[in-house]
Amino acid sequence: MPPKGHKKAHKHILVLRLSAMGDVAMTVPVIRALVQQHTHIRVTVVSRQQYRSFFEGLPRVNFFEADLKKRHKGFFGLLRLYKDLKALHVTAVADLHNVTRTKLITRLFAFRGKKVGTTDKMRPERAKLTALKNKVFEPMPAVIERHAQVFLQLGYPVNLSNPVFPVAQPLTDDITGHTGPKTGKWIGIAPFAQHRGKVYPKELINEVIDSLAAHAGTTLLLFGGGKEETRLLDKYAAGHPNIIVVAGGAFTLKQELIIISHLDVMLSMDSANAHMAAMQGTKVVTLWGATHPYAGFSPFNQPDSNALTASREQYPLLPTSIYGNKIVEGYEGAMHTIAPQAVVQKVIELIG
Repeated sequence: MPPKGHKKAHKHILVLRLSAMGDVAMTVPVIRALVQQHTHIRVTVVSRQQYRSFFEGLPRVNFFEADLKKRHKGFFGLLRLYKDLKALHVTAVADLHNVTRTKLITRLFAFRGKKVGTTDKMRPERAKLTALKNKVFEPMPAVIERHAQVFLQLGYPVNLSNPVFPVAQPLTDDITGHTGPKTGKWIGIAPFAQHRGKVYPKELINEVIDSLAAHAGTTLLLFGGGKEETRLLDKYAAGHPNIIVVAGGAFTLKQELIIISHLDVMLSMDSANAHMAAMQGTKVVTLWGATHPYAGFSPFNQPDSNALTASREQYPLLPTSIYGNKIVEGYEGAMHTIAPQAVVQKVIELIG
């Protein structure tokens, strides 16, 4: 029995998730619930520097930059990363990435007697779900739930059924100088994704934007990055005084997260913006083409009805890909089966 006045020592869990943006964002609700429900735990998240903002404000959560382009590049760089992490004196390791890099780090810690757990990517089930022959069209457990199982393996059960989200940070002057103060309903729209199999056709998203912009009391905020995406967003916004383009380097990621936390709804592809909104408790509508929610990548805590999918009656081989990078010949037009009117109706329904 510990002596009177003794404080229970904090257990220190190392969490590995190096990329990509949406996948890193998906770890936030699990880590938030972990530290909320186990107050004697502290966490160090290992990821790329650009994702640091995701974890700011989480109590007892620190961030460690994996510099995979310089200090931690290559095999010997990974050994250096392990040495750097070993100096943190962690008690357990949660590998939420399950790739060659993180497997090596995890095994080195296991060799030293540390308790480790790894997210099951369920690769055989993924292959069956996206198979063009003998497809098994059944829902897989959500990736976020699989992350929670890792912490259970480490001895820390995480309940995700009643999430507590952070209070939105105030819109600062450097944000409102571009957006203006919030009035009415704010609708975020993120029309891009890394792979074209997940992108709603330009003419259809333009129709959605025009329809939503015509609703009284709404302001549309269009999210994107890079010159070409910014050019397209400017084109969509032309002629609409109630549309604001959030792209082209106008905001930092931290500022974008603040803006997203003030949205009444986010309309997104199966992409990072959906998860960035969901991790803050913002309502999210997602559009799915070559991919499908059954793969387990639906944004956190969103009802199934908020996911609008391409027609499997017309395109029975869907989903054809986990990441949207594979499109079957003849399936290029799958997302045309999601009617713009249905998208607008769902968004308006959610903003009341």
